Amino acid sequence: MTETDTPITEEHRFPCDTCGADMRFDPAQGKLICDFCGNEETLTTPHPTLQPIRELDFRAAIDAKLPDSEIEITRVTQCTNCGAQIEISRDVHATECPFCATPLVTDTGEHRHIKPRGVMPFAMDEGAAKKAMTDWLGNLWFAPNGLKEYARKGRRMQGIYVPFWTFDADTRSGYRGERGTVYYESRTVVRDGKRQTVQVQKVRWNGVSGRVARFFDDVLVLASRSLPKTFTDGLAPWDLSALTPYAPEFLAGFRAEGYQVPLEEGFVEARAIMDRVIERDVRFDIGGDRQRVHDVQTQLSDVTFKHVLLPVWLAAYKYNGKTYRFVVNGQSGRVQGERPWSKIKVTLAVIAGLIVAAAVGFVYAQNS
Repeated sequence: MTETDTPITEEHRFPCDTCGADMRFDPAQGKLICDFCGNEETLTTPHPTLQPIRELDFRAAIDAKLPDSEIEITRVTQCTNCGAQIEISRDVHATECPFCATPLVTDTGEHRHIKPRGVMPFAMDEGAAKKAMTDWLGNLWFAPNGLKEYARKGRRMQGIYVPFWTFDADTRSGYRGERGTVYYESRTVVRDGKRQTVQVQKVRWNGVSGRVARFFDDVLVLASRSLPKTFTDGLAPWDLSALTPYAPEFLAGFRAEGYQVPLEEGFVEARAIMDRVIERDVRFDIGGDRQRVHDVQTQLSDVTFKHVLLPVWLAAYKYNGKTYRFVVNGQSGRVQGERPWSKIKVTLAVIAGLIVAAAVGFVYAQNS
């Protein structure tokens, strides 16, 4: 694709055939629902087993040789606080960042990017996600009661499709290292004036070399910078078998974030993940009781990728001047977030601890 090529911008809106209002995707029913008249529309998207999600050639993308059909332009606004790029429809002029609750005025920015190839539809609705979040908060004893109550009664959570890259690669690795075999030698020592025979562990090292091979399928890399990586890593695991070929109907009523991590940068992280697995394979192949790995040379071939969207329910609450963010895996219900601390509860816990310590010390002194 040349710089002058301009793909058509797609609008993810689905008007109701009955009343004309925008319909939304309902995770509970797996249908498009109209909240105004109750009309329902069954999705006719193909099942992934009947139409597998097609991989794209990594080298072609790096060389900007992907076909025009794989590129799209979407209207985005970028948060000045956290940097998130949120796709918005053309009739929206003011909104709020779902990642940090910062008010936003939309601009005319456009994001030219590789189209999603797969999407994991939301498997739980907003009510279930909010219950998972409040249950998680309820288990944090040191969290402020005010925040728990605010979150329980606060605004609705935002359903966000977060961008990820997946990478496939065939790898063949040659290695050099050493195999260690543990053995024991008897040694006489003197302990407490007595001579004793003890067994001393030793390791005998032998140089080795060899080759290992592995095919990597769907190495998952976050393509967003809007949330702390510890949050999104904590939402794993994802059942990627639930990915379905991308269809804009799944985005109806939800927001989608444009990717901020370029494809080549994402592959650097994927390669680091692969290298860790390859080193584990090498150590297994070396065998023995101990292993030393001196050098690994890996050749990659048939490198492909997909841009996919995974479902996340997100809440950003401003409480006592500070923003607290919580994310819920829209597939499994797993929760991550910023752990809030109540100064009063922490102080009371410290005082209680000191009282218990003083009581234990007093009893010990009386019995001594």
